[in-house]
Amino acid sequence: MSTTNQTPQNTKFTYRRFKEGDTEYRRSQERLFKASWTYKCPTYVQQTPPCQGQCPAGEDIRSYLNIVRGIEKPPVGADGKPSMPWQEYAWRRLTECNPFPAIMGRVCPAPCQGGCNRAKVEEYVGINSVEQFLGNYAIEKGLGFAKPEVETGKKIAVIGGGVAGLSVAYQLRKKGHQITIFEAHSKLGGMLTFGLPAYRTPRDVVDAEVKRITDMGGIDVRCNTRVGKDVTMEQLRQDYDAVFIGIGAQAGNKLDIPGSDAPNVTDGITFLRGFNEGRIDCAGRHIVVIGGGDTAMDCAAVARRLGTICDAQREDENKTKVTIAAREGSSSVIKPLLKQSSEVVIAYRRHVQEMPASKHEIDAVIEEGVELQPCVAPVSVVKGADGKATALRVIKVDWVNKKMVPQEGSEYDIPADLIVCAVGQYIDWEGMDSFKNQKNVANVDKNLQAVGQPGVFVGGDAITPLLLTTAIGHARIAAEGIDQYVMTGEVQKRPKVDKKLFDMPANMTKFGVKFDKVPDGYTRATCDNKNAVHNFDDRADRAVIDAKDLFLGHFNHTPRNERSQHTVNADNVLGNMEERLIALTEAQAQAEAKRCMSCGMCFECDNCVIYCPQGAVKRMPKKEQIAGRYVTTDYFKCIGCHICMDVCPTGYIQMGLGGEGN
Repeated sequence: MSTTNQTPQNTKFTYRRFKEGDTEYRRSQERLFKASWTYKCPTYVQQTPPCQGQCPAGEDIRSYLNIVRGIEKPPVGADGKPSMPWQEYAWRRLTECNPFPAIMGRVCPAPCQGGCNRAKVEEYVGINSVEQFLGNYAIEKGLGFAKPEVETGKKIAVIGGGVAGLSVAYQLRKKGHQITIFEAHSKLGGMLTFGLPAYRTPRDVVDAEVKRITDMGGIDVRCNTRVGKDVTMEQLRQDYDAVFIGIGAQAGNKLDIPGSDAPNVTDGITFLRGFNEGRIDCAGRHIVVIGGGDTAMDCAAVARRLGTICDAQREDENKTKVTIAAREGSSSVIKPLLKQSSEVVIAYRRHVQEMPASKHEIDAVIEEGVELQPCVAPVSVVKGADGKATALRVIKVDWVNKKMVPQEGSEYDIPADLIVCAVGQYIDWEGMDSFKNQKNVANVDKNLQAVGQPGVFVGGDAITPLLLTTAIGHARIAAEGIDQYVMTGEVQKRPKVDKKLFDMPANMTKFGVKFDKVPDGYTRATCDNKNAVHNFDDRADRAVIDAKDLFLGHFNHTPRNERSQHTVNADNVLGNMEERLIALTEAQAQAEAKRCMSCGMCFECDNCVIYCPQGAVKRMPKKEQIAGRYVTTDYFKCIGCHICMDVCPTGYIQMGLGGEGN
């Protein structure tokens, strides 16, 4: 017997398509989106990109690359036109931290590129090549630094006119302080002027970037003035509100083996200084350079270019022409006056792959005909009857458990008319001995203030003998500490990630945003106030974004735009003072900047807008768009599905606390 009102059976289902009480079918698309409903909404998190995290100067690299690629545009003036060309705008952003872009774009070994996340896709972004392009543009257009708007009346003494001293003078002058630079030599520039040969950095480039700083006004330069001899530290501390020590490691380590007192044995710094000052017009027939760093490579390359004819065999007039042409990098003048290249050997105690010099510098000297003899250690200098060196005696060595083990009976002589020891530099603290420690550097705190010496700050090689860009970074930190000290009497705590960070509120103000209607600041959990960057979290002062936080699948394989080089080899190296690197063109620089993945910052790809299933993420009105503020989220529509975060290539979007209608 059948019935229409059967009692429901108590059956336990293992799979159910609908929940209890569901009577309507929903499209699978709708079901998918509702299944991901959460109380978290997009949070826009700014972090430091790894390139900037590894830049010793702390440059805001991502920011100026975004300008070059056209994402961030110059502010518009009253006439409705851009206030400046994009090239100048990018250069001014770059030089907020580094006043020497044309130089550093050429000579910096670019540790920033070693940290570039783009290498996870194919190859790093050529950051220093874009930097060189911008630096060249500024020199060609005669761009200068702005003079300070306000004078503070504070006076700062800067000891040393090299990279550290000039950089700190630049940073402090921007803040309105009066600067006096005390330089022991006849000209400013330090290693830029007396250490780098012209084929690496043309003299006119160095002079232009140094002069741009002194042209700011309010900077008094006193050359040929040595602190400790011509003026005492006590006088400076009495006459000035603060003192910065940037004396650098201007003395080369001497060779300490039997016979090293021969007159034709010198150190790398002295050799390069003599070349750059126009006091050396030849190197000799056989040259031995000891060392494996960039200074050793420079010494070897200079010796190959100068050749073998020496003073007594050359007319005085020609000698003068050679020294001036070599110093200024004039190949057309020097080449006809030279006859034969020197035979140059680099002796290094470790393996070639362990040389601290930049790989491209090692490759360059090999191409130019320099012979590398690795795993040999100097034993003694062999002298002739006149007391001059005739050879360097070396011994072959093995490396066992990271310890050097000489091979008994393996000694041999390398012929030498000149031996150059390029195995490090040291700091001459004469007259300032109270500042050095047992390691011959100064003890400083995180503000680079000398420990136990309030008002005295130190930077550059005097605390860490490393790169030129390291000295630039020290100058920025020290200048901020000095400014705080002279204006308030105390210094503030430094951030964990101590770089030149992108300033969102300052950038918004520059583009006309006013914050007077936002009572809780410029970041708020709101989508209603156009002056707020809703759910914005700036973690750049404490976090460096990692590649795992990016959506790498967004990026196509794009070859790097490499700088070409003038071909210099063993056949044409003699007298060749031509600059090696050929700068990128404007189109190449822009194309290379577009390879930047803008890690930790929006670069306006539209992925979040395109893939948001609720239409909650949308572009800001065009007139309100600025860097880092390209999209907005409607919290009344957002369901917290995470899709925008998943498809964000730069890791700028993360899911944070929020909620419907916040």
